[in-house]
This record gives sequence, structure tokens and C-alpha cells, in this order.
Amino acid sequence: MLTSNGYVLDEHPDRLGRLVPVPAAERSSRSDLLGRLDRDGYLYLPGFLEPTVVQDFRDYYFAALKPAGLDQTQRHDIPLDRGLLRQILFEQIVPGPTYQALCRHPVIEGWFTWLLDESVHLHRRKIIRHVRPGEIGVGTATQAHYDLVYLREGTDRVLSMWIPLGDCPLERGGLVYLEGSHHRVRRDEAEGTLRRPAASITADLPRLADDLDARWLCADYRAGDVVVHCSQIIHAALDNVDSDDTVRLSTDIRYQRSSDGIDRRWQQHWIDTDGL
Repeated sequence: MLTSNGYVLDEHPDRLGRLVPVPAAERSSRSDLLGRLDRDGYLYLPGFLEPTVVQDFRDYYFAALKPAGLDQTQRHDIPLDRGLLRQILFEQIVPGPTYQALCRHPVIEGWFTWLLDESVHLHRRKIIRHVRPGEIGVGTATQAHYDLVYLREGTDRVLSMWIPLGDCPLERGGLVYLEGSHHRVRRDEAEGTLRRPAASITADLPRLADDLDARWLCADYRAGDVVVHCSQIIHAALDNVDSDDTVRLSTDIRYQRSSDGIDRRWQQHWIDTDGL
């Protein structure tokens, strides 16, 4: 049973499907990838990174936060020193060289430079999320949203890369995408009907799928997989209900052409009180 913020997803084939990986034959074609991104709103790229790249960062992350009581396998009811956790996360990990090296890994930055056929800009505001098993209820998982509502002051051609930092099967709470939703969002954005303060759309994923008559697309992610998505596709996260008490860790980073407009609010290191 899949849930998000405690809401049970409808697993009927009309409401739940699977992300389609980019075929090997298309992964070296810029035009094929851009066409697929425009059509589907996402590029699911299994095995994009060497698994050791993300596993090494995962090990570093939890070693750094061990003094605050966080471990790689842990139930949500184990107390944490949240003050120390925030201090280490926002003063050491987020602005630190290890995280920067991951986000600017040559495979990642080189790929975006190749895909966009121009020098690229990485937004400094990059987000790391860990979710312990059993953290269920409204506000615990990322709610349905599309990125453009948070990036209004720059180009609408920002591309996000979501990187699971370690294996992330369905029960561990990975991202899900609302199939074809970017086409509706683009139309409504053009008509001005979706301009609103930066906010999530809803925590109720099954109702949103019914309202838009669409499927949520999911995947059993492995270490090294990534998903690249456009700024208009609606996405959210599942709850972590892993029976092995494994913490879900992921990061989302954003690249764009350097020549496009840049949202200056996103050029500071992420902190959870920045209001974005």
C-alpha cells in the first residue's frame, strides 16, 4: 500500500503507473532527450551515476549527523538533538565541499552542459532531505507541487535533477510524477490562471489524480539513478514505510543555461527558514 502524507494512493492502472526509463539508444541523442523532456516532462535515467558516488555521500552525511542521533537505519520515534542536527546540516554539510563536489560532479555538470549546448548555471540553493520510516501525516512527505511556483523570478526553463542517495524502493518513499501534468500547467500558466503565492498544491495525491484524471508515476530507484524534470511537471513524494527502518536520503539540484534569467533568491545556500 502506497501512501503520501498519510493518504492512500489509488493503485488502479488508471491512477498509478511506472516511470519509463530513457532507452539506451536515445541517451546519447540531445534532440531525442529534449523531445522526450518536452513530451513527458521528465527523463528517468537509471544508472546515470556510479553507485559509489552517491553511497559515499550517504555515508558522509550520516557520519556527520551521528552526534545529533541520526543513523542510516532508524525509526522515527528515536529522539534526535534537532538543534545540533540543524547546526551540522546548515553550517557544515550544505555549504561544505563534499556536497558541492557531488552537485558539481563532472558527470552531472558535463551532462547538463552537453544537453543544453551552452555554459550552465547551478543554483546555489540545493536541498537535501532525509525521511525516517514511520514519519507519516500531512507535512512529512513533499506535497504535490511544481517547481516554477518557487522560481518565478528567473527563466521557466530551469531543469531539476532529483538524486536518490542510496537505493530507494517504493516503500522507502521516492518521488512520484503526475503524468502529463506539465502540459496542463503550461497552458494554465500562459492563461494566468495558476499564478499564486509559492505553495504546494495539495497533500491529497489521490484526489488530485482524480481531479485531473491522471496517473501518478513511480519507480523502484537504485543508487546511481536520477530523474531530470522540467519546472512545470507536478510531483510529490511517497511516505517512507520501509520495514528495515532505512532512512530515505535524497537531494534535488537545479541547472539552467547561464544566458537565461536567473532567480537571484536561489543564489544562497539552502536553509529551512529561507521562506522559499
